[in-house]
Amino acid sequence: MLLLTIESSCDETAVAVVRDGRDLLSNLIISQIDTHARFGGVVPELASRQHLQAICPLVDAALEDAGMTLSQIEGIAVTRGPGLIGALLVGVAYAKALAFTLQIPLVGVHHIEGHILAIQLEQKVEYPFLSLAVSGGHSHLFRVDGIGHYTLLGRTIDDAAGEAFDKVAKMLGLPYPGGPVIDRLAQQGDASTVRFPRPMLKKPNFNFSFSGLKTSVLNHIESLGETIDEQKIANIAASFQEAAVDVLLQKTLRAARQEGLSRIVVAGGVACNSGLRHAFQSVSLKESIDVYFPSPLLCSDNAAMLAVAGDAYLEKGLRSATDLNAISNWPLTEAAEYFIE
Repeated sequence: MLLLTIESSCDETAVAVVRDGRDLLSNLIISQIDTHARFGGVVPELASRQHLQAICPLVDAALEDAGMTLSQIEGIAVTRGPGLIGALLVGVAYAKALAFTLQIPLVGVHHIEGHILAIQLEQKVEYPFLSLAVSGGHSHLFRVDGIGHYTLLGRTIDDAAGEAFDKVAKMLGLPYPGGPVIDRLAQQGDASTVRFPRPMLKKPNFNFSFSGLKTSVLNHIESLGETIDEQKIANIAASFQEAAVDVLLQKTLRAARQEGLSRIVVAGGVACNSGLRHAFQSVSLKESIDVYFPSPLLCSDNAAMLAVAGDAYLEKGLRSATDLNAISNWPLTEAAEYFIE
C-alpha cells in the first residue's frame, strides 16, 4: 500500500511517502527551531501557525520527491496524538480533508507508537522487544509484543528526560534546543567533577524522575557563584548527562531482565544522544542483549515512522472514523481501541 503520512505533534511539520510500511520514498521535515529559539522553548500558538503555512507546500514537495501524484496514494496516516493540541489539529484536519477528497482510508497513529516502530523502516526487529521511548515529552518503557500490542512497564512521574536536558541547558545559558548542546559539551567535560543524584534508581519499579536531578544541577550552579567558565560548564554538562544516562540505562536493563527480553529498541529524540548510545552499546556486548537505535533522522519527529503502524492497521482493514479528532493526552496502551473496520 502506498501511504502519505503526516506529522505535526509539536514543532516539526513532516510529510513522507512510504510503500508497504517499509519502502521509504520521501521523508521531508520543516523545523521551527529558529522560530522558537528566542523564547527558549516551543510556543504552541506559533507552532500551530507555522504548521498551517508549511503543510500544503510540504505535501506537494514530498509527492514530487517520491515521484508520485496524489491520485496514486492509497491511504493516509497522521499523528493523532499526543502532543500540542493546536499543532495536532492542523495535521489531522488536513489529513481528513485529503482522505475525504480522494476517497481513501485514513488512520490516526499514536506519536510514540511511531517512534517505537521507526526502527522497522531500517532493519527488521523481531517481536517481542523492550522499548525505551525517550524524548522531550516522554520517558516510557514498553514491552512490545507486536503492532498494537504494548504493555507499559514504567514512565516518568515528572519531567521527561529530553525536557530535563533542555532545562539544564537553559540554566547554563546555552541555546535552545539544549539537548544536542549538552551532548556536545559533555564530550569535552569531566563527569567526575561532581556526582549528581540518580533519582529513583534504587526504587523497585521502572518509573523515572528527572526533576530532582534538574534541581540538583541548579543548586550546584548557584553554589559556584555568578561566573562559570567554559570548562566548568562542560564538566556540569558531562556530569548531568552521565547521571541521566545511567538512570535510563539501568532501569531499562532491569526491565528487560524481568520480562526475559533480549532485544531493546531505544527510540525518540533523546536516542540521538551519543552518551546514551555508547552506554547501551557497551552493555549490549557484555550482556548478550541486542540494542537497536534508529538513525538520527528517524529518532527526531518525522512522518515516515507513522507508516509502519499505519500500513499494518490498514492492511488488517482497520481505519479511523471520519470524525477523527486530535488527542493531546493519549495512552499508548489505548492506541488500537479507536479503529473501525
